[in-house]
Amino acid sequence: MKKHFVLIHGAWHGGWCWDGVINELEKAGHTAEAPTLPGHSPGDDRSKVTFDDYVDKIVSVLNRQSAPVVLAGHSSAGFLLQAAAPKAADKISQLVFLNAFILPNGKRQFDLVPPEASQGMTAAANASADKSVPVIEDFVRNMLMAGEPVDKQNALISRLVPQPLALFTTPVNTRDFENMNVPKAVVFCRNDASLPPGAYSAMSKGLGPHKFIEIDGGHEALFTNPSVVAGGLLKALM
Repeated sequence: MKKHFVLIHGAWHGGWCWDGVINELEKAGHTAEAPTLPGHSPGDDRSKVTFDDYVDKIVSVLNRQSAPVVLAGHSSAGFLLQAAAPKAADKISQLVFLNAFILPNGKRQFDLVPPEASQGMTAAANASADKSVPVIEDFVRNMLMAGEPVDKQNALISRLVPQPLALFTTPVNTRDFENMNVPKAVVFCRNDASLPPGAYSAMSKGLGPHKFIEIDGGHEALFTNPSVVAGGLLKALM
């Protein structure tokens, strides 16, 4: 059965990171789109981007759909889905979390990362002109893209943009999300080195009952090996 996917990117990225996955989904007979969130296009003013701006953008994309969609989120988009999905629940047939942060109620992403990392990123953002965390090359190369060829690392880094700090520091209300009666699935790239082993699967327990699909690849597999990620998304369908 033909599905339409709405694919949400994480921190520093844009909708472009899903291009290869969209191509693979279309080859399999489906349709897909990947909006770029506020502050993530070249030339955007990032200085006043709020968490609600991200949520509002996702909700607006959902509300213009003619039929319910598969809503998928990567990395930091996990808790954006938690915040946005209940606001357009009738437009969602299924939720899929791809190596995504899934937060307990009232928590923020910085509550789930090492203090030295959150403190360093906060200091860097506060020192910037637009309150954004700059692209940290060492983090991308050695954590997000550990083991990937340098040319692929360079290709991704060249397109990343500074990340408005509010995404990381805003507590998320997940109560409405917890009451949603919609199928949920997790697609997990088993070679992800961005968090300690077991961290993503531990977070996924907060979803309650869900389908779990494990695939090869690291945190940026949607960019480096989109056919595998598209295959994971299709296997996750319920």
